[in-house]
Amino acid sequence: MNGIEKITARIEADGKSAVEEILRQAGEKADAVRGEYARQAQAEAEQARRTGDEAAQRQLERLESAARMEARKELLSAKQTCLDETFDAALRRLTELPEADYAALLARMAARESRTGREEIILSSRDRDRVGPQVAAQANALLAKDAAPQLARDLADGSRTGEILSRVVTGASAVLQGAALLTLSQETRDMAGGLILKDGNVEINCSFEAQLRALRESMAAEIAGILFA
Repeated sequence: MNGIEKITARIEADGKSAVEEILRQAGEKADAVRGEYARQAQAEAEQARRTGDEAAQRQLERLESAARMEARKELLSAKQTCLDETFDAALRRLTELPEADYAALLARMAARESRTGREEIILSSRDRDRVGPQVAAQANALLAKDAAPQLARDLADGSRTGEILSRVVTGASAVLQGAALLTLSQETRDMAGGLILKDGNVEINCSFEAQLRALRESMAAEIAGILFA
């Protein structure tokens, strides 16, 4: 092989080696780039997964919180409804008592709540027609019965004899004349049941609605304990 051929061969060999080195380096760089991109892609995918998981968890927590709140509202509403129905049922049971029991109940209420013994008994129009006279008569009988022990004590005391005799005469006169101390009013009121005692401008509301409302208010703490337990 002459010199030229040797040089040519050497150039070709060197070029081939250079090409191979270039290709090797390029391959390494390509592998490095692919690895870097793969790592970035993996990191981004992991971040996306974590972000997605966190967002999903937050959404789940929001839904669970809303569900718990809605459940509490529903439970509270159900308890309130049960309480309303209980008092409504109590009102119905009172108004549906047998006539004799109903009249006796109103009479006891009138006698218990009377302050002067001179009040008018105001009933609903239905009750006035149905039990009005019985209520007035029984209430006055109860007042007289309750007053007897006090009358005996006052007589024993002796310091109020004149006043006592006046009350006895007034009461006896009312009995003889058929005039009750508590009187049945011609007036009626719109109420489910119960009565109202009226003495001049002073009224005592003993309607069932008012009595149950007062009972419910007096039980406010206990009711709150039931509702919010």
